[in-house]
Amino acid sequence: MDSVAATAMAGVLGSLVGGSATVATAWLTHRTQTRREFIRLEMRKREMLYGEFIGVCAKLLMDAFTHALDKPETLLPLYALTNRIRLAASPAVLAAAERLLRQITDQYFSRNLTLEEMHALAHSEDADPLRSFGDACRAELKAMHARV
Repeated sequence: MDSVAATAMAGVLGSLVGGSATVATAWLTHRTQTRREFIRLEMRKREMLYGEFIGVCAKLLMDAFTHALDKPETLLPLYALTNRIRLAASPAVLAAAERLLRQITDQYFSRNLTLEEMHALAHSEDADPLRSFGDACRAELKAMHARV
C-alpha cells in the first residue's frame, strides 16, 4: 500500500472514530437528561399524590375522633387515594398508607373522644398519626432525588 493510500485511509478512519464518539456522547447526554427529567416529573407527581392523601387523612381522622361512621362512602376518597398510591409508591409508603387507612377506619368504629382526651392525645408520643406515612414518603423521595 503506498503512502498516499495509507494517509487517506488513516484520515477516513480518524473521521469515523471522531464522528462516532461525538454521536455516542450526544446520545448518552440526551439519554441521561431524559432520565433525569422523568425522575423529576415522577417526584412531583408523587409529592402531589402524597400531599392529597395527607390532606384527606387529616380531615377524616379528625372526623373519626368525634363521629361514628354514618355513611360508608365517607371513606371512599381514602380508598381511592390508597389505590392510586399502590400504583406508584414503594412498598414502605404503601404499607404506611394502608396502616393509616386501617387506623382511621378503626377510629370510626371506636368511641368518640372528648375534648380532654383529644388534648391528652395531642401531647402524647402518638400525637401525629400521619408521621410514619410522611417519614416513608420523605425516604422514598430522597432516594429518588439521589438518582437524579
